[in-house]
Amino acid sequence: MIDGSTMSDVTYDIAVIGGGIVGLATAHALLKAKPSLRLVLLEAEDRYAAHQTGHNSGVIHSGLYYKPGSLKAQYCVEGREAMYRFCAEHGIRHERCGKIVVATQESEFPRLEELHRRGEANGLTGIRWLTSEAIREYEPHASGLRGLHVPDTGIVDYKAVASRLARLAQDRGCRMMVASRVVGFRNASGGLLLETYAGEVRCRALVNCGGLQSDRVARMCGVDPGVRIVPFRGEYYELIPSRRFLVTNLIYPVPDPSFPFLGVHFTRMVEGGIEAGPNAVLAFKREGYLKTDIRLRDLADTLSYPGFWRMAGHYWKTGMGEMWRSLSKRAFVKALQRLLPELRMEDVVASGSGVRAQAMDPSGKLLDDFHVVRAPRMIHVLNAPSPAATSSLRIGAAIAEMASQHFGEMR
Repeated sequence: MIDGSTMSDVTYDIAVIGGGIVGLATAHALLKAKPSLRLVLLEAEDRYAAHQTGHNSGVIHSGLYYKPGSLKAQYCVEGREAMYRFCAEHGIRHERCGKIVVATQESEFPRLEELHRRGEANGLTGIRWLTSEAIREYEPHASGLRGLHVPDTGIVDYKAVASRLARLAQDRGCRMMVASRVVGFRNASGGLLLETYAGEVRCRALVNCGGLQSDRVARMCGVDPGVRIVPFRGEYYELIPSRRFLVTNLIYPVPDPSFPFLGVHFTRMVEGGIEAGPNAVLAFKREGYLKTDIRLRDLADTLSYPGFWRMAGHYWKTGMGEMWRSLSKRAFVKALQRLLPELRMEDVVASGSGVRAQAMDPSGKLLDDFHVVRAPRMIHVLNAPSPAATSSLRIGAAIAEMASQHFGEMR
């Protein structure tokens, strides 16, 4: 069974740290490639998908946004189709519903054209240019000067996907340990020794999929990650039931290509309802889902990092705008009204939030691609924000292949 029981005297071939969708997909892929592997998965919380996965808006991204040739572009496109197949095979509710990206002013046309170019370069098919009139064919209440229809975008419940991946890993023999935060590390005879809340765990190698804590796990293991995780909270509103007719599927603005966030948008959720958001504001706690959540260690980590101040100096105007939208419902709704002019203040109510684990380098650059660091007996996944959920099955397969090459023969 899935448990949080005490240590075993077994020396595992590999320990996977982190029970979000990337860690679970990695465990699934490792055991699919080598069923005899002795594998343990260590999750800090008392449940899986507790953080980024569990607070995900549930979009299966198409691959439209990402720089051609990047890991994000490759893994999103391949992972998208793998996710659709996985959901169909396991009876997980999902829908390939498509979305529109809308330019509301002429200055956004060049960025929209670049998105179209990237989409085609990344192998997306069926992308359609939309006139102002054609936008309303897909979204009768949306407003824009020009747009793109992207048919490969979809929606799903990633918590359901994570639950199924956990069950598959367990059924293949993985020891699943919740409430087992890794708090210590040392090299031991023939392998590694991890100290956890549930006791000591011995392994020959490890894969760190710790998400919001991934850089700290790497440092604990004696590895310089080269980056710092800076948490950004994304806050959502939700349309009241009587106004959900305003949105058919998904409506996005044209994003700022220099900033790794997509701007506030509308998302139809697979279980029903329409989300509006998110913004992107600095979180004062790595798992800080409320405006009042503060952890001094986390805040000090951010404010003491030179890269943060370099980033802040470059993006301070954008950051102030995001913060204002966090504090003012009126400002948040005004941003949404660019896409949906009929939206009123009373049409939305505050909903949930999520925290994005965004890696930043010392120069202040927000990493715009997946980032993995290898060390002896270790693989550390150090930047896996969106579209990591969409790409998770592909990321897991890549890590399994990397582990086979990097760790050598494991049983």
